[in-house]
Amino acid sequence: MLDLRLTRAARPAVQLRRLLVAAASAGTGFLLLSCLGYALHHPQSAGAAALRLVWCAVPLAATVYLALAVARTDPGTKPRTGLSAVGLGPARLMAISALTTALACTLGSAVALLVFLHLRGDLTGMPFDGAASDFLASGQPLPLPAALTLLALVPATATTTVALSLRPRDPRPTTPGPRRFGRFGAYGHATAKETFGTYGRYGARLSRRTASDGGPPHPHPTGGRTAEAAPAPQESGDLTAPGTEPDSPAPETTWPADTPQPPKDAPAGLPWGITCLTMGLAVHAYDRAALAVLLGWLLIATGLVLAAPGLTHLCGRLLQSTRPGALRLLAGRVLMAEATRIGRPLGVVCAVASAGYAMTTLYAGSAPAFGPLTTLGALLVTGCTVATLLTAAVETRQCRSETTAALLRLGAPASMLRVAAALRAAALLALFGPLTVVVASLAALPVDR
Repeated sequence: MLDLRLTRAARPAVQLRRLLVAAASAGTGFLLLSCLGYALHHPQSAGAAALRLVWCAVPLAATVYLALAVARTDPGTKPRTGLSAVGLGPARLMAISALTTALACTLGSAVALLVFLHLRGDLTGMPFDGAASDFLASGQPLPLPAALTLLALVPATATTTVALSLRPRDPRPTTPGPRRFGRFGAYGHATAKETFGTYGRYGARLSRRTASDGGPPHPHPTGGRTAEAAPAPQESGDLTAPGTEPDSPAPETTWPADTPQPPKDAPAGLPWGITCLTMGLAVHAYDRAALAVLLGWLLIATGLVLAAPGLTHLCGRLLQSTRPGALRLLAGRVLMAEATRIGRPLGVVCAVASAGYAMTTLYAGSAPAFGPLTTLGALLVTGCTVATLLTAAVETRQCRSETTAALLRLGAPASMLRVAAALRAAALLALFGPLTVVVASLAALPVDR
């Protein structure tokens, strides 16, 4: 019951994002059923039907990516204080996220099946006077097992992806560093380096034991002097000069667990992204077949997704160059810290915009006319990518809520935060806008020759 209340009692914005996942699932399910109808109506064109089914992988991937972004921003499944005491630990919250995703995608698949059956005329009369019978196969019986198998692809893939991405992870490092040994007989990591002969020095162990116990030093059993007052003979390996104090231990440089660390180096992926992007453009220049075009755009999209975090990090560095003020410093630091979270969906949007620009503008009528299914697929992919980018922006705002509240408590005006957000958006648009045009021009270059 508590799981149901956490899922049902959500804010309208959260419910709207879930409805967007259901709508995307409905569109993808309808495209899959249309491929089945085309195969039934054209049994002699098995290759064309298989190619249509392969092209459905693009809207399927966009829908799954949107479902994952929505699951990450769901506030009802965030770990909070006291939830583990009532049985809602990290694993249970992950299961709730996966269940919510499965329900939304299943609802969309059911809507897609009802719409497909309605257009076929199985529920009511045949709409559109049979104009769409090419991919509906209205005159033939629909194989229910095949239809249910296709409709189960979106819920199964989205649920599995959410469960694997949000699974509980051990915060401890998986590969600890090399084990070091201190004095003779001591195990584990030594806190300070000890010189040769420290262990056997007269009274060394006794003074440490009394210091750790917090009590006074114990007297020596054979004399009246304490262990601390006993002179310590200098060993051959102890290089500390007489009358000087040993070096103080180095200050603590580790960060607490709850303290956000400053951004480090740029995300590692820019060289691989450039490589995949170059390979995709080479595939486009070599062959213009349908499978080659699909493979080329998949490589281009993969390259942009890999390179976008590094480019976002570069935008942050450029904003802070040449003696920055508080505004540019704040905007640049946020871009550097959130480069991976913002850069990946931004790379997907850049790839989709490049493909759309190349298909509609640069081909100049050499491509075939868009049909209803192609238009639906293009709208579905574009809508999912834009919604994923906006959802990633919401996730970034949620992760930085404590920092924003601290800035407001320190006296930073709210207008300054809004101007910094606008400056970040302008910097990203100034870099990724020309990049989109260049990638689309290079992809359509073999067609123009």
